[in-house]
Amino acid sequence: MAQITHYIAGRRVAGGSGRNAPVFNPATGEQSGRVPLASAAEVGAAVRAAQAAFPAWAATPPLQRARILNRFLRILEGRAGELAAVITAEHGKVLSDALGEVQRGLEVVEFATAAPQLLKGEISENVGRDIDSHAIRQPLGVVAGITPFNFPAMVPMWMFPVALACGNCFILKPSERDPSASLLIAEWLSEAGLPAGVFNVVHGDKEAVDALLTDPLVKAISFVGSTPIARYIYETAAQNGKRCQALGGAKNHMVILPDADLDQACDALMGAAYGSAGERCMAVSVAVPVGKETADALIEKLAPRVRALKVGPGTDPEAEMGPLVTAAHRDKVAAYIDSGLADGAKLVVDGRGLELQGYEGGYFLGGTLFDDVTPDMAIYREEIFGPVLSVVRSPDFEEAVRLVNEHEYGNGTAIFTRDGDAAREFTYRIQAGMVGVNVPIPVPMAFHSFGGWKASLFGDHHMHGPEGVRFYTRLKTVTTRWPKGIRAGAEFTMPTMK
Repeated sequence: MAQITHYIAGRRVAGGSGRNAPVFNPATGEQSGRVPLASAAEVGAAVRAAQAAFPAWAATPPLQRARILNRFLRILEGRAGELAAVITAEHGKVLSDALGEVQRGLEVVEFATAAPQLLKGEISENVGRDIDSHAIRQPLGVVAGITPFNFPAMVPMWMFPVALACGNCFILKPSERDPSASLLIAEWLSEAGLPAGVFNVVHGDKEAVDALLTDPLVKAISFVGSTPIARYIYETAAQNGKRCQALGGAKNHMVILPDADLDQACDALMGAAYGSAGERCMAVSVAVPVGKETADALIEKLAPRVRALKVGPGTDPEAEMGPLVTAAHRDKVAAYIDSGLADGAKLVVDGRGLELQGYEGGYFLGGTLFDDVTPDMAIYREEIFGPVLSVVRSPDFEEAVRLVNEHEYGNGTAIFTRDGDAAREFTYRIQAGMVGVNVPIPVPMAFHSFGGWKASLFGDHHMHGPEGVRFYTRLKTVTTRWPKGIRAGAEFTMPTMK
């Protein structure tokens, strides 16, 4: 059984709090390791290590920082399979999906290697007579990332590459459910030449989180998780004078207009609703067909495909969907299915009670499909985070737009249509941070920024891309005048151009 450690000041450090949590293989239900839960003192040790490393790292030229990230990028490219295997073993997602996760994280590292270009400032000559102004962006100091179980490699890589490129030191608090990927990342960063203390990993629960939120040396917090926790993270960080970006939950709708290619829409829904067992903040969990004929045809095409979904351990190359991350989470998702039935939704495909020979202890749940779901039902209002797709029928385009806009979440949404005018109207009016047109999961590429609206994001900055650079730096404007030996005397008024 693996004994997982922290990673502080460039080396693995055994937990000293006396508290641990089990780590399981979701496909078998067997315990595979133990992860230490850090005390506030252990978090403090990581913070002090990062603070000690900060002056030298901030003074390192951006080009040299970029070269270290480039070496890390090469390591990632060569060992993507190793990292993906660790993700599959602890999260449960199929190996191909884990490889996709590594690739999307790797692309943010690739973006961050442009640090010299990203950190260029601005200059204006002669803002006043013989006076110039220039603006520069400087690092914050020690920053921290608190990341969820569903993307144990990608979400940390949405954060730390940009933070490091900007000259900050980073502390990662990953999910205790699948912690091993973070240690591989830490060791590979050290192998790439990252100085000790610049990147640290501490595992833990609320005690570790609160220690990061209240430590005065931590200047910024990045978070991805559920909305209640995101709100808590944001409010506590703000009360302690920290910059914060806290990404919360989602209920992503996919609107299907009557002119859409239904085969394409069904393909999109299968991947977007059931990929990674629905454990994605960008998963499509609500399909909104417009018109009765569209809805009937969609259900007719979709139901047999959901029933035929190949569910199995993530290591099975034939599997399309793996188990859920824990037994408790599987049971929670199953309870939502019970709730949908009790509220009067039509259960077209029931994923409960799925058992696989040889994997009877695994946390499996089959794909589930509801029809005739209404906005007052819990399965519509709340984020389920599992392989459950709700079909909400809409009589027309206007009602579909209203449905999306009135939901408390505004993370992502999509529309499937051949009508350019309708698509343009939708993208303009819809109240969500990320929109796809015939693209079911509109996750921006690394050189754009990721984030939602409404209760899906707390804070002013989205992640990675240009917004990431702005989040992990602060602006300094310098105004200069070099004396020419002529004194004009003291000036007691606000400087102006006159």
